[in-house]
Amino acid sequence: MSQLELRSFCLGPWMTNCHVVNQKGSPRCWIIDASFEPQPMIRAIQDLGLTPEKIILTHAHLDHIAGLEAVVKHWPGTPIYIHVLEREFLTDTTLNLSAMAGMPVVAPEATDTLAHGQVITLDELSFEVRHTPGHSPGGISLIDHAHQTAIVGDTLFAGSIGRYDFPTSNPTDLFRSIRDQLMSLPDDMRVLPGHGPETTIGKERRSNPYLRPQ
Repeated sequence: MSQLELRSFCLGPWMTNCHVVNQKGSPRCWIIDASFEPQPMIRAIQDLGLTPEKIILTHAHLDHIAGLEAVVKHWPGTPIYIHVLEREFLTDTTLNLSAMAGMPVVAPEATDTLAHGQVITLDELSFEVRHTPGHSPGGISLIDHAHQTAIVGDTLFAGSIGRYDFPTSNPTDLFRSIRDQLMSLPDDMRVLPGHGPETTIGKERRSNPYLRPQ
């Protein structure tokens, strides 16, 4: 059976979790999100002798895309994948919230889009793409069922949920995404949020105050 190697990097002023995944023993990897100050992640990839095959974005708020230009500079031509509903966010400082934050970010354009239910593969690793909007319209989660690992962006956190007070956020969509797309996963599914510590579906089902019946 394939073995998943996943390395996480807490980057930038918003302490954004960005990830590098590969199959053990393979030189090919994916970068999942690229925040401000991505140099530690870039150096680790180089030191490990890995080559990015894709850059995948869980969503396109500034703290998940600000390092894209630096990453692409190191590995020119690496395709950038995002949900179709946020393709324009990468180059629009209003949509990606960077203008509101007073630090405009215009990232490289996406080269490919992802859709709900799509399965993407890296060597023998398989990830299911689930559209999990609410925090932003094109948020996605990546589910590796074989290794019980879910990378969920800013949809769900340990003991909390994603913000839904931004101009393109939608609280109804967010709670539906969590209920239908994440809480449908098994209790022992490892959850890697876009900020803060990792958790499990079971722990959040039992103790997350935002998910308790009202």
